[in-house]
Amino acid sequence: MEFLTDYGLFLAKVITFVIAAIVVVSIIVSATQKEKGDHEDDGELQVRKLNEKYRKLRESIQARLMSEHEQKAWSKAKKKKDKAEKKADKAKKTDVDAPEAAPKRIYVLDFDGDIKASDTDPLRRAISAVLSVAEPGKDEVVIRLESGGGLVHAYGLAAAQLDRIRSKGIHLTACVDKVAASGGYMMACVADKIIASPFAVLGSIGVVAQLPNFHRLLKKNNVDFEILTAGEHKRTMTIFGENTDKGRQKFLDDLEDTHGLFKDYVSERRPELDIAAVATGDIWFGKRALDVKLIDEIKTSDEYLIEACDRADVVSVSFQRKRTLPEKLGLATSAALEHTVWRVLSAFRNQKIQ
Repeated sequence: MEFLTDYGLFLAKVITFVIAAIVVVSIIVSATQKEKGDHEDDGELQVRKLNEKYRKLRESIQARLMSEHEQKAWSKAKKKKDKAEKKADKAKKTDVDAPEAAPKRIYVLDFDGDIKASDTDPLRRAISAVLSVAEPGKDEVVIRLESGGGLVHAYGLAAAQLDRIRSKGIHLTACVDKVAASGGYMMACVADKIIASPFAVLGSIGVVAQLPNFHRLLKKNNVDFEILTAGEHKRTMTIFGENTDKGRQKFLDDLEDTHGLFKDYVSERRPELDIAAVATGDIWFGKRALDVKLIDEIKTSDEYLIEACDRADVVSVSFQRKRTLPEKLGLATSAALEHTVWRVLSAFRNQKIQ
C-alpha cells in the first residue's frame, strides 16, 4: 500500500510538470498560428473506396482458411485476374470511340453528433463536394448517423444540410447503428429511407429546457440581482432573478411552438407517420421503431454497405479539419491522463483483491 501511495505521488508530480510544459508550448504555438491568420488551408477532403476495403477483408479470411498449396494456386489465379482487369481498364480508357457510362456510386458520409452538432461544418463541406459530382436519379448518398440530439438551431442547420441532397434529386439513406434521437432524428427523417440496427434508439420528438435558479439563495444572503431589458419578452426566465408565472408561461409557449415546428418538419418528410402518437418525447428501440414507422428497415450500416458493394462503387467522403498543435497536445494529454488514472485504479483494485 505504501508503494502505491509513493507511486501515485510520483505520477502526480510528473503529470503536473508535463501539463505545465504543454500549456506554455500551447500558448506560444497558438500565438504563432494567430499571426498566420486564415491563409492556410484548414483541412482536406478524404475519399476512400470501400469496395476495396471489404474485398481485402474477404480475401484475407479466405486466404487464412486455405492450405498452403491452395493459397499458392489462389494467389497465382488472383494475380492473373488482376492483371487482366488492369489491361481491360487501360483498353477502355484508350478507346475514345466507345466511352462507357460511369458506374453508379454510393457516397458515404458520417455524422457523430454532440450537443452543439459540431460535426455540421465538416458535413457541410463533404456534402458540397459530393453534390458537385453526384448524378441525380442515379447515385445515392448514405449518412451514417449517431446523435442523441442537442441545440435546436444547431441540429436545424445540420438537417438543412441533408435537405440539400434530397432537393438535388439524389436518394438519401440514413443508417443508425446506435442512436438518432431528438435532433438526431430530425436529421434522420430527412432521408428517403431510414435503416437502423435492432437495438438502436430512435425518436424523442420533443423539446426540453432546464435551468437552475439561485434567487432564494441570493435573497437569503442579502444579495440583489437586477436585470434590465427593453422589450416585454426579452428575458422571460433567469437563473439569478425572481421568475414570474407570466414569464414561465411565455417560456412554455415558446417550447410548445418549437415542438410544433419539430413535428411539422418530421411530418413533411415522413407523412406516413402518426405524428400525434410518436411526438410525445418517447424513444423506441429498433423493432419497436419499425412498428410505429419511425424507420423503414432493420439492418446495420455494415450489412447495408457490404451489400451495396455488389451493385455500385461505394465511396467514403469526409472532410478532416487539421488540428492545431495545441489541440493535438491537448488530446495527447487527455489520453495520457486517462491511461494513468486507469492504471492507478487497476492497481488499487488488484491490491484490494489480494
